[in-house]
Amino acid sequence: MPSLNITFTDEELEAVRAAAAADGKSLKQYVHDLPLREQQRLQFVRYALSWGEQQRAEFDEAFPDEAPPSSRSEGVDAA
Repeated sequence: MPSLNITFTDEELEAVRAAAAADGKSLKQYVHDLPLREQQRLQFVRYALSWGEQQRAEFDEAFPDEAPPSSRSEGVDAA
């Protein structure tokens, strides 16, 4: 199975260890899961942004005083 060596400063490693402990995981499992969680987070953000764009006209119609009309600029950086 492929493996990867990652270099951390002492401070960085301590922070990662603390995060792993707070998550109830071993350091190895925590570092393994990080890129997978990031991939899931980005997929969620893309979907949420797409869904929001699809609902924008309906929201603008229902709440005309809450947000500028749909003519506002596209492509908001959510991630």
